[in-house]
Amino acid sequence: MTEIPEFTTRPELAGTFGMVASTHWLASAAGMAVLEKGGNAFDAAAAAGFVLQVVEPHLNGPGGEVPVIGHDARRGETFVVCGQGTAPAAATVAAYTDLGLDLVPGSGLLAATVPGAFGGWLLLLREYGTLRLRDVLGYAIGYARSGYPVVPAISWSIASVADLFREHWHTSAAVYLPGGGVPAPGTLFANRALAATYERVLTEAEAASADRDAQLEAARCAWYDGFVAEEIAKFARGAVMDVTGERHHGLLTGHDLATWHARLEAPATYDYAGLRVCKTGPWGQGPVFLQQLALLRGYDLAALKPGSAEFIHTVIEAGKLAFADREAWYGDPAFFDVPLPDLLSAGYNDERRELIGETASLELRPGSPGGWEPGLPDFATRSFGGPDADSAGGGRRVSGDPGIDPATGEPLGRAVHAQARRGDTCHLDVADRWGNVVTATPSGGWLQSSPVIPSLGFCLGTRAQMFTLTPGLPATIAPGRRPRTTLTPTLALRDDEPYLAFGTPGGDQQDQWTLAFFLNHVHFGMNLQQAIDFPAFHSAHMPSSFYPRQAQPGRLDVEERVGAGVIDELRARGHDVHVQPPWSLGRISAVARRNGTLHAAANPRGMQGYAVGR
Repeated sequence: MTEIPEFTTRPELAGTFGMVASTHWLASAAGMAVLEKGGNAFDAAAAAGFVLQVVEPHLNGPGGEVPVIGHDARRGETFVVCGQGTAPAAATVAAYTDLGLDLVPGSGLLAATVPGAFGGWLLLLREYGTLRLRDVLGYAIGYARSGYPVVPAISWSIASVADLFREHWHTSAAVYLPGGGVPAPGTLFANRALAATYERVLTEAEAASADRDAQLEAARCAWYDGFVAEEIAKFARGAVMDVTGERHHGLLTGHDLATWHARLEAPATYDYAGLRVCKTGPWGQGPVFLQQLALLRGYDLAALKPGSAEFIHTVIEAGKLAFADREAWYGDPAFFDVPLPDLLSAGYNDERRELIGETASLELRPGSPGGWEPGLPDFATRSFGGPDADSAGGGRRVSGDPGIDPATGEPLGRAVHAQARRGDTCHLDVADRWGNVVTATPSGGWLQSSPVIPSLGFCLGTRAQMFTLTPGLPATIAPGRRPRTTLTPTLALRDDEPYLAFGTPGGDQQDQWTLAFFLNHVHFGMNLQQAIDFPAFHSAHMPSSFYPRQAQPGRLDVEERVGAGVIDELRARGHDVHVQPPWSLGRISAVARRNGTLHAAANPRGMQGYAVGR
């Protein structure tokens, strides 16, 4: 069992002016530069978000999406920006099953939704920011045009799909294999086509008006109803190789982009340990964090030891129940009446808690909130011994290991012939001196999952792979629906004031790694850096949100640092324990406001996240 460490890999930062934490030091530095320029937390978050699109192209891009949770001190308002694009008008179940598929592919063009990240950042700027678009976008343009140092993970990601680029995705080879080779770690890499795209958007915006808000609207129109949308639609009409081993045309059209808008929403909330915890709605997996808290509320966690087998077992078994409900009940609430009040109710969770025993469950057990009977997608019932459990089904599916990297919670390879590579999401948090706090988890549009659109310098996302093709479920694909994404930042309030904002990359693991971080802080008094550094663990029991959507019943991944005794006890309880390297699970960053002081911390795992502030 691990004791609470006095030594941490980095200090918990403290100051009064501003704090920025993210998964890349250049993004954190850009955000801090905006704060120094007089911008607020929302300006800084957008600047950092645009920089992440450039310097972490294996983790996110302009073709991806972003959920944002923020608190505006001036208005006293806590809000969600949904920068999650929707399924194309042509994206029906039949559109895929007529191709002989029973899953939405995890790469190529068939999985593309409307690219929501650009619209999400612009909406945040318009509603809550203060600076002009040039002041915010300029950092990303500079890195795209003049270059940035390549981190090893970018080199590894490009190398893992280099043969695919050379054989099939020639437009990606032109950008990411300059001179025919993989950019080496530490070398400067530029994406001048992407810089030109940003610059043209900015030029058109400034030509349209001298007014700040009018410029933001003109930029949005250039993206969703102008030259960017035209190029996306033209490229999507082509056919490209995807993970099925065949070439498929895309479904996304210019009309899909022109009719989409980012939206402002109220957060889903749950009160726990004196804090009001805010998440996105059930179009994302965010409420699963709240469900886990509702289940764990029935235990005296503070009486347990952090990192003990009893603590890990309790948290993991509660998580299995919450994630089973995610599989059965979560989806776009604009199309399905998700029973979230019932899922978070005391009575429902008292009943569900009775299912948690002393040994590991190997079942997928969704509940019946409000008396409704749950339904599950076909891939979930197959993984847990349902009908056709021994069959691969009718789709063209990868067999064997589902290929999920335990260190990141993301697929190891998304494309034909891809080798194992980590990545696929990033995160940022900002707090300013005026009391504003914002947290965001940008993702999608990965260089390794779809070909580059040559005239734009970026590729489309593949978030539609998180839909199911099983008819009649909340997460069934349909025109205009949002996929049930894994992206899930967290903001906690104390007495209606922002107290703590945090998040991590990691797919299905995001609301597991951050839950342990949160519990370490709330129940065991760890500061932000101690809670981040503490040995991590997660379950891979639930069906993966990524193609090929397989589950690993009973699997529990733990960092080796939890200790041999804890590992042995967890195995004795029936967990299928997989021991991971000592510093390998998660990339959490966080900011906080307490006692008149701002704080921040970032994860040493991955060797690129950083917090800055003063």
